[in-house]
Amino acid sequence: MSLRRLTVETNGAGFYELTREVAQGLRAASALDGVVSLFVRHTSCSLLIQENADPDVQHDLLNWLDRIAPSSDHPSMGWITHRSEGPDDMPAHLKAAVLPTSLQIPVEQGRMLLGTWQGIYLVEHRRHPHRREVLVSFQAS
Repeated sequence: MSLRRLTVETNGAGFYELTREVAQGLRAASALDGVVSLFVRHTSCSLLIQENADPDVQHDLLNWLDRIAPSSDHPSMGWITHRSEGPDDMPAHLKAAVLPTSLQIPVEQGRMLLGTWQGIYLVEHRRHPHRREVLVSFQAS
């Protein structure tokens, strides 16, 4: 098994593609067949495999997430008690609760078996910049 740590510098809410970095890590590990696992070590961001061809998909997903978990200063969110880190904090935790924080992708002959239009993303749910750590491990079969 090989383990690599990726640091992702975000500049606010959005999608940050990691596909290239994960593929480079597989090449560096001389990976053949197996599975690559990713895990984000934070509670207010997520990992997601999603379309990487049309940026409208990411835009619409971010808008959907804001609809299901608006800022805590929105009138519909008066029930939120965790407010110490700003109005985007608890909604970020809610978004991370509905999206995955870990992924597993099969690897064959050193290449991830992603679909044609699939990319790996860290989804930042906070409004301000953050430094995120993603653990990437490859397990040979």
